[in-house]
Amino acid sequence: MKELAQYLVSNIYLDFQGDISVEKVREFLREDDSREARALLNKIIEEKGVEELLITLADCLKEHLRNGINENTVREQLRMYSDA
Repeated sequence: MKELAQYLVSNIYLDFQGDISVEKVREFLREDDSREARALLNKIIEEKGVEELLITLADCLKEHLRNGINENTVREQLRMYSDA
């Protein structure tokens, strides 16, 4: 059971439901003047969409499944993504 559980956690697939677009991200960030928000918005505009962001974010969040994923974890991963 332990090996099966490890395998399943290692191979879990994360996906985000709902409609998310560059325009939707702009809407969420419109009142956020932080450096992180500007960097993230610039990055997704440069990449012409949010697809790469969502794939990278889901992949990075998999590492946090054992300890739990919360808003702070997601925020930190978004910051790291925009700095990359």
